[in-house]
Amino acid sequence: MGVELQATWSQLAPLAGVVLLGAMSPGPDFAVVLRHSAASGRVAGTGAALGVATGILVWSVVAAAGVAGLLAASAVAFTVVKFAGAAYLLLLGARALLSVWRGGREAQVSAPEPTRTGHAFRDGLLCNVLNPKCAVLFVALLPQFLPADPTAADTAVVSAAAVLITALWFCIVANFVAAMRRLLSKPTVRRALDAVTGTLLVAVGVRLATQARTLP
Repeated sequence: MGVELQATWSQLAPLAGVVLLGAMSPGPDFAVVLRHSAASGRVAGTGAALGVATGILVWSVVAAAGVAGLLAASAVAFTVVKFAGAAYLLLLGARALLSVWRGGREAQVSAPEPTRTGHAFRDGLLCNVLNPKCAVLFVALLPQFLPADPTAADTAVVSAAAVLITALWFCIVANFVAAMRRLLSKPTVRRALDAVTGTLLVAVGVRLATQARTLP
């Protein structure tokens, strides 16, 4: 086990680079963290970031168990998750665009902090878990950083690295955006931010719904 774990550790640096590049690329996860951080502050933004990281944990576990492979191989399962994810992204995008129409006022601004944080965590989690591309990605990604005969410890180390990198990146984003919240809370800036994030979420949702199933 010690030799296998040593081999796994030697792969963590390139794994961290791949995961970080994936997290940094603009997409629905980034849009969700950005919007919650700007709308409700650092705690809610961190909640969304941890929701996304939890989604990575879920995909790591199901990939290790072989479930993600079944999803990637099954056209029916992939399509179900694809349309569920697309519908959720469209819902989030529509909410953001509706806020623009209402003048940048978020319906949940007056909600208690734990409620806002819980909603942010849920949005981050579902946004990631309902993206079938994550399943396909982990089917292709995880085996590249595991020994030929991986143990449970090997899989746990690689999965933990992916989750940690994702959580750190999006927590940095949440804190950076929250630090600029005074600027972002101005009505014109807030409407522009809602318009951008809402449009991005709708566009990604439409693209996900219409894109054919492909393996990386």
